[in-house]
Amino acid sequence: MKNKILNWLKNVGIRAAKTMAETALAVIGTNTIGITEVDWLGLLSACALSGVVTILFNIKSLPEN
Repeated sequence: MKNKILNWLKNVGIRAAKTMAETALAVIGTNTIGITEVDWLGLLSACALSGVVTILFNIKSLPEN
């Protein structure tokens, strides 16, 4: 049981990290010409939200036993 949960946490962590990276690419890629024009606080906020949503979405795959 413990191994299943640890494996689930690892997999969800990887999924969340990938989703957060995709979100960052999407936010940076819209209307940004240079690095000084990036809204870094907005970027971090969007990435954090996408990570939380990914974790919540993956709760359905938690092992029951």
